[in-house]
Parts: sequence; structure tokens; C-alpha cells
Amino acid sequence: MVHHLDSKWHLTSKHQCCKSTDMWTTELLNQIMASLHAQDIEITASSLQVSIKNYLGNLLYHPKVLLSEFRQMNHPHFQTAMKYLFGSKQEHLELGNIVIDLAGIRERIFQSPGGNRTLFLVTLERCFLMLNAVECVDILSQVLQASSMTYLQLHTIARLPNDLQEDAFRNLSTVFRDLYDRTGANAQKALYNWMTQMLQKSYSSKPENSTSWVSADNLWILGRYMVHLPLEEITKINPNEMRLFISYDNATKQLDTVYDITPDLSLAFLERINASGFDMRNTSTLYRLGLLVCFYNGLEQMDANVARVLLHQMIKCNQLRGFQADVQKLKSQLLDIAMQNQTLNDTLGSLSDAVVGLTISQLESLSPEAVHSAIPTLNQVSGWAKSQIMILSSKYLMYEKALSFHNISQMGALVTGISTQAFHNMSPKELSQVVRGALAQRASDLSPAQHQGILRKMIESTELVSVIADMQGAFFKEVSLVTLWMEEGLNSSLVKDKELRPSQALFLYELLSKKTPPPDLLSISQLVKGVTCGQLESMSTVSFLNTFKVFEKNLHLLSPYQINCLAWKFWILSNASVPPYLLSVLPAEYLESISGPLCAPFVTSLGKLELDRLVSNKQKKQAILQKVLDCLNGSAIDEYDIDLLGNLICHLPPEFICEGISREAMATALHQFGLCRHLSDDQKMEIKRRLIELHGSPGNWTAETTRDVGSFVALLPKAELNILVEKFPDTISEIASKMTGPVLPTEELLLAQFESIHNSSIPGGTPDLTSDCTDVMAPSSEEIMKLSEANMFWSAQELACMDPGTFAKTVEFLGSVVRFDTSQLVALKEKAKESWGPLTSWKSYHIVSLGHIAAVLNETEIGMLDLGSIDTVVALSQQTEWSPTQARSILQGFLEDSGQGMDTLKSFDLAGLGHNLCALNSTEIETINAVEFSAVVSRIGSLPCSTNVLKEFKKKAESVFGIATGWDRSILQETGNIAAGLNGEELKALDKKLMPYFHPTAIKYIPDEIFKELSPDQIANLGPENAAVVTELQRQHLDGLQLQSLRLAMDGARTSIQELPLHETTARPTYTSVQNTAPISCSLSLWVFTAFILHTVS
Repeated sequence: MVHHLDSKWHLTSKHQCCKSTDMWTTELLNQIMASLHAQDIEITASSLQVSIKNYLGNLLYHPKVLLSEFRQMNHPHFQTAMKYLFGSKQEHLELGNIVIDLAGIRERIFQSPGGNRTLFLVTLERCFLMLNAVECVDILSQVLQASSMTYLQLHTIARLPNDLQEDAFRNLSTVFRDLYDRTGANAQKALYNWMTQMLQKSYSSKPENSTSWVSADNLWILGRYMVHLPLEEITKINPNEMRLFISYDNATKQLDTVYDITPDLSLAFLERINASGFDMRNTSTLYRLGLLVCFYNGLEQMDANVARVLLHQMIKCNQLRGFQADVQKLKSQLLDIAMQNQTLNDTLGSLSDAVVGLTISQLESLSPEAVHSAIPTLNQVSGWAKSQIMILSSKYLMYEKALSFHNISQMGALVTGISTQAFHNMSPKELSQVVRGALAQRASDLSPAQHQGILRKMIESTELVSVIADMQGAFFKEVSLVTLWMEEGLNSSLVKDKELRPSQALFLYELLSKKTPPPDLLSISQLVKGVTCGQLESMSTVSFLNTFKVFEKNLHLLSPYQINCLAWKFWILSNASVPPYLLSVLPAEYLESISGPLCAPFVTSLGKLELDRLVSNKQKKQAILQKVLDCLNGSAIDEYDIDLLGNLICHLPPEFICEGISREAMATALHQFGLCRHLSDDQKMEIKRRLIELHGSPGNWTAETTRDVGSFVALLPKAELNILVEKFPDTISEIASKMTGPVLPTEELLLAQFESIHNSSIPGGTPDLTSDCTDVMAPSSEEIMKLSEANMFWSAQELACMDPGTFAKTVEFLGSVVRFDTSQLVALKEKAKESWGPLTSWKSYHIVSLGHIAAVLNETEIGMLDLGSIDTVVALSQQTEWSPTQARSILQGFLEDSGQGMDTLKSFDLAGLGHNLCALNSTEIETINAVEFSAVVSRIGSLPCSTNVLKEFKKKAESVFGIATGWDRSILQETGNIAAGLNGEELKALDKKLMPYFHPTAIKYIPDEIFKELSPDQIANLGPENAAVVTELQRQHLDGLQLQSLRLAMDGARTSIQELPLHETTARPTYTSVQNTAPISCSLSLWVFTAFILHTVS
């Protein structure tokens, strides 16, 4: 709907074509037309409508122009524009023969980068001056709800009105409260200051008020912003006001949401509540404290019943931002009180989620009866470690004796601790109910073995159609291609709301398209994964254009090859109508067609997508980025340019970050950089430099600035990190504990965190007085819980000297540390032996709890473990550090302890063995049951096995799918890396159209001397994604013609569609693209459109 406009004519207030009227009529339209004709402007009513539509669309791609137009409007026009954008549900406006798509304009302006920003700024600047303040608050709420909240920065918050009436102020405060979590720390503080300024002004106007402006009502208005109150302000709150606030019905709801409250503030509020006359050990009071209970003090002489009430209330404390080690310490203290003169079996059901802090030995001591009685509490608890789930599930089922739908539905999160064999032993009818019920929302928490155990039993005992009907979401992904082949009753309704693998989608789309029209099939979004290039090419113009929106909506489900096919199909139909982002996947020369008016649509549409999903070729990305920078004229001068870039900001070259982004735009840019999945080291260095340029020396940063900088703090040198960690230890600790985002915690950041926590800790635990540990300060459980990945700085000796009780409490934490070296892991392994006894006595849950520590078990030690349960092997298989000899030991241990041979392994055994299958020899692979193999071939095809092993798996796959030269695209997708086991002759025999359906990792695994056997035609048809992963060694074996074909494939060239010159087109589609050029262009002032809507032409 967006078009470039030539300035052929321009209506302004000087051209008064008719008098004011309350109605739009055909006569009025004729007067406008006559006025235009009098100016020698030849135009029809239909072309006038197109011109209006084009102009309005163009504004959406140029939000700064839209801002200018809004600023120039007079009062009635502004009022009308805001009314139709925000206050009307009318979808179309008929103006004589002209129809304005109001709904489309609203949607586009809210979704366009910068459009929302314009509406936000206009509302701040003009709405409160011209319209009813309550209406403006509603408008502001709509705009902010649809935004990324980067608009709320210090300079915009400073423009908030400070003279609002009470109702408008309360409404606007509610808006800011609702958006608290999406607001940056500095913006939160600025909004708090604005709110308090308004509240203090109201307070000062009432001379009868007491010592503090913080009344009960004002606390309620502040909502979550109450955590920004200074300590001294809290201490001055009048006890009567605090009593009144706590008595509010909604006070508890408010206190339940103060997720970022600190211990100091909590204690200050608790002191005020206590001073206001509440009994702090009364159950009713404790229920009202919300998250303040997470830092409750005064445990002296506490009654066990009060402790249990507190523990019940503390189940919500896992929502706090940080301080979990402090919370866990308090829970541990309350746990001791709650269990006074009672056993753990007696009190289990009343301990709430404090049970998460119980050690393995404590859980082992529980009786099945106690666990069964406590299940109503246990099934509400979150935060369990896998080992705890396994123990409690086992205890519960020991009492229940047999698995049923009823008892499984009582288990909550504990259901994932049911063994694979136990699931497989259930009746198919009960399993179907479980899959529809208790497991429907927990499928992602089940292991591959559990998935297969459930599926295998259901399929072998029930008709597939009824099995599929029962499956929810991700469960269907486990159904093998062979199983689908065998079912004749498949229809599109069965796969609705199912998650599909590409191989399933390829098979199902082809099968179902024989009896179901493509538009109906594509209404099932997952099936778009199965549309082939040939099927796209064969679509008629009308069919393709009618279904294109479906593809566009589900672009994230399409492969780069499919997107390339989509672009070529559109180009062939009408090169003038190709959505601009699709030009990026065509050969690089097609980017040359993007300039001038096409720039904004191109950059905008690309910025909404993930460039890595579209383009895999590094050189192609550079060409696209250069075009983007050209469109920006080499710089991002303000926040609007950052809005326009969107996700593209993650790919900006370092030199552009250094010089191309203005200081004005940098704050918004930093927020966008923080959303990136990956940034190069060079990008990070430039971001660090701009960070300091924007915020000054880190030594002068506030707590709010530090929180806003977030993970980028890790880019600072150790000396500056030491300053920050000293000033804001809790903030730095929270940042260092996060292992996500574009900047992971560096060793310097982790060391600063370690030193801060370690130096401020009081030695705990029972010291080890052996000669090697006399002068060693071993870690305490509290330190370990606080440090997360920073535990890497404990020496091997310090870990070896750890108290066994500390190890028992923290083994899951220690097992999650990925940066321990071998000596540290060995020390922890030995500590595990000390705590749990000889390896022969270890249970599966012991092994599971070790995490990364298990990776240093040698072959002899692995041989001593009880590996008879596939669930234990699954836990070991999750570690990727195993050597081939260790993997072989795990494999042999499972076979020996389970009493099985390779020929008797079930599909769920194969799924659970995972990476260990790469240790099989040719004889063992040959003896695998082909039926069981076929059920999990897609999982085995994802394993990074050696070439020799893949060759053997290929032979096994042939026993399922037939000879490799006869494999189709769905089989190639199903077999994954196994397809890399094809020999040169087999590869050469494959149809070139199958080449894009090799999995990208399979391409990398094809040996160099075999890859070179591919013909130039086959290589040219690899598709962009597969061509991009060809290794340097594989390239070195290619001749000139093959290399030329590879370059064509990487660039997105097509050989199956006859390419057309850039200026030609074969059809005129009805699809309205962002690039269509109107027959008659015009440059209308926005007030003219507003005048149309107003039914008054000036």
C-alpha cells in the first residue's frame, strides 16, 4: 500500500474548492474534481482514490513526515485524525465513490517501525493540549502497549504533563504500572519521579497532612514503583497509613508483583507494617505480605505452625529478580523450625516448595506413604532438579503400585520422573488419556526415550489414526516417516495443531494435496514446511497470490531454499510486485533495483525478519547490508532510523557502529543490540566504546544505568567491573548469572563476582581438618548458590575440602557449571564418592544429579555404574564431552546391565542411547532391528557420528527405505546426517532436484573425495543454505565449473525456472505489493485526508 509520490500537484488551504459541509456528498466530490481540473490536473475519482491510498501508505514508511503532518494540523483536523485512529471501530470510510480503508491504516501504522513512535510523540506534544486528557491517556496506553517501550526515555518522560486532573493521572499511572516489566531501569526511575512529583504536589496542597506524603492511597497509585522509594522515605510512612494500605483487599495482589524488591526495602516495609500494629506472626497478616515474606526476619522463638505458614507463602519467592540464595537460606531456617519434634515424613505436605532444598539422602528417607499424602502440595511446586523428580516419582508410584491416568494426573511436574519402561508398560487406553491430559503441557520436558516409549506402545496397540487424534502439539513430531507411510486414513484434520518435522511435512503435503486443495492445506501452518519448489512453480497465478499471505505469515517455518523458491515464483509473476525482502534472497544483482522510493519498504521489511533465516552466504549478507546502509545514506541519525533497522542492527559492521550511529540514536540502538542473538567481537568492542561515550565512566554509573547496560557490562575491563561490583553487588551478580543474550559473562565479570561474594562471606559448614585442608577455606552452600558459573574460580583443592553436607546440598548447582576444568571436575567426582559411597551403590538419580561432573568418569568407573535403566543413559547422553572410549563404555554398560543385545533393543532404547550410538561397530549396527531403527531414524540422523559409522547407518537405512539411489526428498530429510554415508556413485545417481533436501549438516559430513563426485548441475541445485555450509576442504577438491555452480547456488540463482531480465514480467497479479507504482501519483497534505474524514473540505 506504500508508494513513491511525484509532486505533480499539491492541495493546500489556499485551494478552497468548496464550502464547509456536514455531509460528504457526490456533489462535494464533483466540486473537488472541478477544482483540480481548474488547475489543469487531469484526474478521475478512481485515480484520486489510488493517489490518496498511495500517499497514506507512503506516510507509513516515512514516519517523520507523518509526524510533521500531525504537527501542522489545525485543531479540528487533529481531533478527527485521532478519533479515527484510536476512537473508532469503523473499518471503512466511504467518501462518495472513494473508500478509505481505516482498519488497514490503523493496523499498518501500529505495525510500521517508527509509526508508533510518531503517535507517541504526537500524543505527548499535542493531544493533552487539544483533547480530553482521559482520552489522551487511553491513546497513550494503546500506543505503548503496541511498542517496544524504547520510546520511554528520559527526554520523553520529561515531556509528560504535570498538570493532569486526578482521574487522568490515576489512569496514566495505571498504564505505567501495567508496562513496568517492559520499561528500562532509568525510565522506571524517571517515571517514579514524575509520579511522586504529582503526588507530592497534591499532598502539599493539603495542610492537614502528616509527616510523609506516602499515604495508603499513594502507595496504591505507585504500585510496583513503590520499590523506588528511598529507605528514609519508607521509615517516615505514618503507621496509620501503612495499616490502611495493608488492609486494602488489593494490597496483597500489589505486593505479590514487586519482583525487583531488595532485602533492605523489604525489611523497611516489614518494620513499618509491624509498627502499624499488625501481629507479624498472625496468619492473616502473613497472607497479606506478598513478596515481603521472602525476606522475613525475626525467627527467634517462632512457632512451627507460623514457620509452615511462611513456607507456604514463600512458594511465590522464585519470581524474585535475584536473591534466591538468600531466599533458600531463609527457607532452610524455616524448614528446621517447621520440623521441630517431627519427622520429615510427618511434615512433608506442609513444607511447600522448601522441599526443593532437600538433599538426595533426605528424599531417599521419605516413605511412599508420606509422598503420596503430600502429592497435593508437591504437584504445585516448581524448580525441581531432575534427580529430585526421579526420587519422588518413584516413591509415589511405589505406593500406587500401578500407573493409571488418575494417579499420573495427580503428579504435576513429577510426571516427568516416570521411567520410560513404566510408561511403556501402561495400557494404550490409559496412555492416550495421559497424552491428552497430564502430558499435554509437559511434552517438552520428556526425554527422547520417554517420548518413544509412549509412542511405541500407543502405535503397536492402536490404529494410527486414533493415536494421532490423541496427540497434542510436539508429540506428533516423534511419529516416524515409515509409520505415516503405513497409514491410509490420514487427512488434513488429523494433523491440525500438530508440530511437524520437515520430512513429515514433505510427505503429508504431497499425500494430502491429492484430495485437499492447497489453500485448505496451507491453513494448517506447519504444512508449509512441506511445500516444494516444484509445487510452488505449478501454482496458478491466482492460487499463488491467494495463498502468498499464508507463506508470508509463516516465513519462520520455511527453509531458506523455500523462501528462495517463493521469491523466484513472485519475480516470474510480476517483478514489479515482489515484496522487497524477497529481493534479498535473489542473486545479488537484483539488489540493484532497490533505490529511492523502494529503500524504506526494503529496509523495513528486512528489519522485521531474521536475516540469518533468509541468507546464509556471508558475501551475500554483506551486499544486502551495504544496500541497507546506502538506503540510510550511510548513517543512523535518530531513533527513527533505529526503528527502521529493526533486527538488521545485529548485522551492522563495526565501523558503522563506531561512526554511523549518532549519539541521539545510541540509547535506542543499545536496547536493540541487547536483543541480538549474536554479535561479533569487533561489534562488541565498538558497542563498549559507544556505551562509555553515552553513559560516561562506569565509575559514575547509577544502579539504573548498570541495569540498563545489562549483559554489556561484561565488555568492561576488570578494574571497572570491580568498581561496579563494589557499588552494586546484587545487580552485577544478577547479570553474571544470566547465560543468555549476545554477550555471555566473561571470565573478568565472573571473577569480579566471585571475589565480591567470596570476600564478603562468613565461613560456613564443618571444616575439613585433614592435613591437606587445614588452611583451606572451602566453599559454603550459600556461596555456591550465589555464584552460579563463577564457581569456576574455586581451586580443585578448595572443592576437595568441601564439607560433604555442602556438596549434597549443591551438587546440582556444581554440575551445571560448564567452565570447570578437568582437575576441578575430578575433585567433585571424588567428593561424590565420599558422599554417596562406592559407584556400585549409586542410583540413577545420583548419576543424573552430577551433570557435567559425570564427564570425568573413566571407563572403569563407568563400568561400575548401574546402567540398566535407559533413563540413566539418557542423563549421561546429555553430556557432549564424552570421548569415544567413554561412549563405548556407556553403551556396553547399558547392554550388560539391561541384559540386552543390539538385536533386542527397542526404539526407545535407541533414542535414549543418543550420541553413544556413534560408538557402535559395523556388526552391531547390522544387527539392530530394522523396525525399531525406522522409528527413530530421524533422531539417529541428527547424531555427529564419524564417516564410517554413517556409512553403516546408511546401509541400515537402506533396509528400511530401499536402495539409496531411490530415496526421495522426505527420506533425505528423515535420514539427516545418515545421507552423508552415501558413496560417490550413489550421490551422482541422485536427481539434481533432491540436492536441496539434504540436511545442511549432512552436506558438511560428506567426505571431500566423495563430495567432488557431484556434477556441476547437482551443485548448482544445492540451494542457498546447503551451498553455504560446504567446507573449505570440500571446495578445494572442486574444479572450476563446480565452483562456479557452487557460487550460483550460494547466490540464490535458479536453473529450474527460466530467468527473465529484470525489466520484464509475465503476468499482472492482483496482489498489492509495497512496490506497485500508482498510475497517477500525487503529494497530498495529510490535512486533506483529514478533511475528507471530517466531511469538511476547506
